[in-house]
Order: sequence, then C-alpha cells, then structure tokens
Amino acid sequence: MVRKTSHESKHNSDAGAGSIFRSFGGFVDLLTKLSEQATGEWTKSGEVGDDKKGVKAVYGFSVRVGGGSKPSIEQFGNVKDDGQKAVVEETREPMVDVFDEDDHLAIVAELPGVAAEDIRYELKDDILNLSAAHGEKKYRKEILLPAAVVARKATSSYRNGIFELNLPKAKKS
Repeated sequence: MVRKTSHESKHNSDAGAGSIFRSFGGFVDLLTKLSEQATGEWTKSGEVGDDKKGVKAVYGFSVRVGGGSKPSIEQFGNVKDDGQKAVVEETREPMVDVFDEDDHLAIVAELPGVAAEDIRYELKDDILNLSAAHGEKKYRKEILLPAAVVARKATSSYRNGIFELNLPKAKKS
C-alpha cells in the first residue's frame, strides 16, 4: 500500500477555525491522483492555537483508496463543522481503522498521551463506543461495526499510543 502523509501546522490565532476547512485546497486533485492508483492513503493534519486564550484546535483527515472501491474519507481531531461554522470541541476524535478479518474484527486506534488504564470501550449491538482521557488528552469515537461480535471474548493491547482491540465474530445461525 502506498502511504502519503502530509502534516501542516498553522499557529496563527488570526487564521480562525473557518480557515481550517479552506486550507484543504486541492482536495479534488488528491482524489483524482488516488483513484488513478490501485491503492493509497493520504493524510493531512494541522493545529491552530492561541497561547494567550488557551485555545488549541487539532484537525485532519485521511483519504484511503483501494481495491477499486470508492475513496474512504475519515476526519479526526477536535474541530467539527456544524454546517454554519467550525467548532472546537474539548474531546478529539481519534484516527481509527477497522479490519474485517475471517474470524474477528481488528480495531486499531491512535490514542497518544493516555495510559492503558485510561481507555474504555463499550459495545451495544453493532456500535463500539471508544473513549480515553488523561489530563488534557480526551478522545471519543463511535464506530459502526461491519459484523456481529462476541463482546465477552474481546482482547486488547496498548503500546506506544496505539490501541488494538480484537473482537471475535459471532457465529452465524
């Protein structure tokens, strides 16, 4: 898989949260380039901060193309577009990948700055709620699972900011 990563940072309080979404120029060109490749991933992220006011916005997105399917776009960070304006939330949305294997689902989440005991997950039917908090680092994400799982047989690990959760698939009756 080709992985292209671009990290841009802006530390200008005059830029405003609205400029965050405008800073993703060339997005259509990106999708065109990725669609010409068999597989690929491109990530762009940045920060906007104001040291005087204590405001810090972290934003980004990942575009993934593979196997002739449509591009998959996933946002992450603590900046949300409410349709009117960009809003900076206290809780960040982590980058999460869900891998549908033969007998289990593997969920991989980037949760830097927390400890293993700070991570919580809850399963309700086919929805996984993942959260973690340690000091100022707060994460939360709701994930729709592609298959039914057996929650009581889940296993997890956490190392170097990466949380992995393996959920065995439920037997089809």
